Amino acid sequence: METLYLSCLAFGVLFALVSVVLGDLLSSALDGALDFLSADAGGIFQPAALAGGVTAFGGAGLMLEKYAELGAAATAGLAAMIAIAGSMAMFFFYVKPMRNSETSSGYSVRELGGTIGEVITPIPAQGCGEVLIRIGAGVTNHTAESFEGRDIPAGSRVVVVEVKPDALSVAMMNERGDL
Repeated sequence: METLYLSCLAFGVLFALVSVVLGDLLSSALDGALDFLSADAGGIFQPAALAGGVTAFGGAGLMLEKYAELGAAATAGLAAMIAIAGSMAMFFFYVKPMRNSETSSGYSVRELGGTIGEVITPIPAQGCGEVLIRIGAGVTNHTAESFEGRDIPAGSRVVVVEVKPDALSVAMMNERGDL
Protein backbone atom coordinates (compact mmCIF):
# COMPACT_ATOMS: atom_id res chain seq x y z
CA MET A 1 0.00 0.00 0.00
CA GLU A 2 2.92 2.31 0.64
CA THR A 3 3.70 2.28 -3.09
CA LEU A 4 0.13 3.34 -3.92
CA TYR A 5 0.22 6.21 -1.40
CA LEU A 6 3.64 7.35 -2.60
CA SER A 7 2.51 7.21 -6.23
CA CYS A 8 -0.59 9.29 -5.48
CA LEU A 9 1.48 11.85 -3.59
CA ALA A 10 4.05 12.05 -6.41
CA PHE A 11 1.29 12.38 -9.03
CA GLY A 12 -0.27 15.28 -7.14
CA VAL A 13 3.01 17.13 -6.74
CA LEU A 14 3.91 16.61 -10.41
CA PHE A 15 0.43 17.70 -11.51
CA ALA A 16 0.75 20.90 -9.50
CA LEU A 17 4.21 21.66 -10.89
CA VAL A 18 3.25 20.94 -14.48
CA SER A 19 -0.01 22.90 -14.32
CA VAL A 20 1.62 25.93 -12.70
CA VAL A 21 4.88 25.99 -14.67
CA LEU A 22 3.85 24.56 -18.01
CA GLY A 23 0.05 25.00 -18.03
CA ASP A 24 -0.13 27.88 -20.52
CA LEU A 25 2.57 26.40 -22.75
CA LEU A 26 0.85 23.02 -22.92
CA SER A 27 -2.53 24.62 -23.56
CA SER A 28 -1.11 26.61 -26.47
CA ALA A 29 0.82 23.65 -27.86
CA LEU A 30 -2.17 21.32 -27.76
CA ASP A 31 -4.42 24.04 -29.24
CA GLY A 32 -7.36 23.47 -26.91
CA ALA A 33 -7.34 19.65 -27.04
CA LEU A 34 -7.70 19.57 -23.25
CA ASP A 35 -10.42 22.22 -22.97
CA PHE A 36 -12.83 19.59 -21.67
CA LEU A 37 -10.80 19.79 -18.43
CA SER A 38 -11.52 23.49 -18.03
CA ALA A 39 -13.13 25.04 -14.98
CA ASP A 40 -16.46 25.35 -16.81
CA ALA A 41 -16.95 21.61 -17.24
CA GLY A 42 -17.64 18.98 -14.64
CA GLY A 43 -19.12 20.90 -11.72
CA ILE A 44 -17.29 19.88 -8.56
CA PHE A 45 -15.11 17.36 -10.44
CA GLN A 46 -12.44 19.85 -11.51
CA PRO A 47 -8.94 18.61 -12.38
CA ALA A 48 -7.31 20.75 -9.69
CA ALA A 49 -9.77 19.55 -7.03
CA LEU A 50 -9.41 15.91 -8.07
CA ALA A 51 -5.61 16.17 -8.13
CA GLY A 52 -5.76 17.77 -4.68
CA GLY A 53 -7.80 14.83 -3.45
CA VAL A 54 -5.38 12.28 -4.94
CA THR A 55 -2.47 14.14 -3.34
CA ALA A 56 -4.25 14.26 0.03
CA PHE A 57 -5.00 10.53 -0.26
CA GLY A 58 -1.34 9.75 -0.86
CA GLY A 59 -0.03 12.02 1.88
CA ALA A 60 -2.62 10.97 4.43
CA GLY A 61 -2.11 7.30 3.60
CA LEU A 62 1.66 7.57 4.11
CA MET A 63 1.27 9.45 7.40
CA LEU A 64 -1.42 7.12 8.74
CA GLU A 65 0.52 4.03 7.76
CA LYS A 66 3.62 5.29 9.51
CA TYR A 67 2.16 6.90 12.64
CA ALA A 68 -1.25 5.28 13.26
CA GLU A 69 -1.68 1.77 14.46
CA LEU A 70 -4.53 0.88 12.10
CA GLY A 71 -5.08 -2.00 9.73
CA ALA A 72 -4.59 -1.58 5.98
CA ALA A 73 -8.34 -1.26 5.29
CA ALA A 74 -8.88 1.30 8.07
CA THR A 75 -5.86 3.30 6.87
CA ALA A 76 -7.12 3.31 3.28
CA GLY A 77 -10.66 4.24 4.38
CA LEU A 78 -9.49 7.10 6.58
CA ALA A 79 -7.12 8.31 3.84
CA ALA A 80 -10.04 8.23 1.38
CA MET A 81 -12.18 10.35 3.73
CA ILE A 82 -9.31 12.83 4.11
CA ALA A 83 -8.94 12.87 0.31
CA ILE A 84 -12.63 13.69 -0.14
CA ALA A 85 -12.39 16.48 2.42
CA GLY A 86 -9.21 17.79 0.77
CA SER A 87 -10.77 17.69 -2.67
CA MET A 88 -13.85 19.56 -1.46
CA ALA A 89 -11.70 22.13 0.32
CA MET A 90 -9.64 22.62 -2.84
CA PHE A 91 -12.81 23.14 -4.88
CA PHE A 92 -14.61 25.50 -2.49
CA PHE A 93 -11.59 27.52 -1.32
CA TYR A 94 -9.55 27.69 -4.54
CA VAL A 95 -11.25 26.54 -7.76
CA LYS A 96 -14.66 28.13 -7.25
CA PRO A 97 -13.38 31.54 -6.04
CA MET A 98 -10.89 31.67 -8.93
CA ARG A 99 -13.63 30.85 -11.43
CA ASN A 100 -15.85 33.58 -9.95
CA SER A 101 -13.06 36.14 -10.08
CA GLU A 102 -12.63 35.90 -13.83
CA THR A 103 -13.76 39.11 -15.50
CA SER A 104 -14.08 40.29 -19.02
CA SER A 105 -12.99 43.62 -20.43
CA GLY A 106 -15.49 43.25 -23.28
CA TYR A 107 -18.43 45.58 -23.55
CA SER A 108 -21.08 46.54 -26.04
CA VAL A 109 -21.34 50.10 -27.35
CA ARG A 110 -25.08 49.89 -26.61
CA GLU A 111 -24.19 49.69 -22.90
CA LEU A 112 -22.60 53.16 -22.94
CA GLY A 113 -25.90 55.06 -22.57
CA GLY A 114 -25.83 57.02 -19.31
CA THR A 115 -22.07 56.68 -18.77
CA ILE A 116 -19.94 59.67 -17.94
CA GLY A 117 -16.91 60.62 -20.01
CA GLU A 118 -14.47 63.41 -20.72
CA VAL A 119 -14.09 65.30 -24.01
CA ILE A 120 -10.55 64.85 -25.36
CA THR A 121 -11.13 66.44 -28.78
CA PRO A 122 -13.49 69.47 -28.76
CA ILE A 123 -16.98 68.77 -30.09
CA PRO A 124 -18.29 71.51 -32.41
CA ALA A 125 -22.01 72.37 -32.45
CA GLN A 126 -22.49 70.71 -35.86
CA GLY A 127 -19.75 68.09 -36.02
CA CYS A 128 -17.88 65.40 -34.18
CA GLY A 129 -15.20 65.26 -31.53
CA GLU A 130 -13.91 62.54 -29.27
CA VAL A 131 -14.71 61.41 -25.72
CA LEU A 132 -12.83 59.19 -23.29
CA ILE A 133 -15.00 56.79 -21.28
CA ARG A 134 -13.88 54.52 -18.42
CA ILE A 135 -15.04 50.92 -18.76
CA GLY A 136 -14.14 48.83 -15.72
CA ALA A 137 -10.39 49.15 -15.21
CA GLY A 138 -9.77 50.41 -18.74
CA VAL A 139 -10.66 53.37 -20.94
CA THR A 140 -12.04 53.66 -24.45
CA ASN A 141 -12.26 56.50 -26.98
CA HIS A 142 -15.36 57.14 -29.07
CA THR A 143 -16.48 59.60 -31.70
CA ALA A 144 -19.08 61.92 -30.19
CA GLU A 145 -21.47 64.68 -31.24
CA SER A 146 -23.33 67.27 -29.20
CA PHE A 147 -26.86 66.19 -28.27
CA GLU A 148 -27.92 69.81 -27.72
CA GLY A 149 -26.13 71.25 -30.78
CA ARG A 150 -23.69 73.30 -28.66
CA ASP A 151 -19.88 73.50 -28.68
CA ILE A 152 -18.32 71.31 -25.97
CA PRO A 153 -14.70 72.19 -25.13
CA ALA A 154 -11.94 69.65 -24.40
CA GLY A 155 -11.78 68.64 -20.75
CA SER A 156 -15.53 68.92 -20.22
CA ARG A 157 -17.40 66.16 -18.40
CA VAL A 158 -20.21 64.73 -20.49
CA VAL A 159 -22.86 62.06 -20.21
CA VAL A 160 -23.82 59.75 -23.07
CA VAL A 161 -27.45 60.53 -23.91
CA GLU A 162 -27.87 58.38 -27.01
CA VAL A 163 -25.88 55.70 -28.77
CA LYS A 164 -25.99 56.05 -32.55
CA PRO A 165 -24.39 53.72 -35.11
CA ASP A 166 -21.68 56.23 -36.06
CA ALA A 167 -21.21 58.31 -32.87
CA LEU A 168 -22.23 58.82 -29.26
CA SER A 169 -24.57 61.73 -28.63
CA VAL A 170 -23.40 63.49 -25.46
CA ALA A 171 -24.54 66.39 -23.26
CA MET A 172 -22.24 68.55 -21.16
CA MET A 173 -22.52 68.33 -17.38
CA ASN A 174 -22.25 71.41 -15.18
CA GLU A 175 -19.76 71.76 -12.31
CA ARG A 176 -22.10 70.03 -9.82
CA GLY A 177 -22.40 67.00 -12.11
CA ASP A 178 -25.92 67.82 -13.31
CA LEU A 179 -26.98 68.07 -16.93
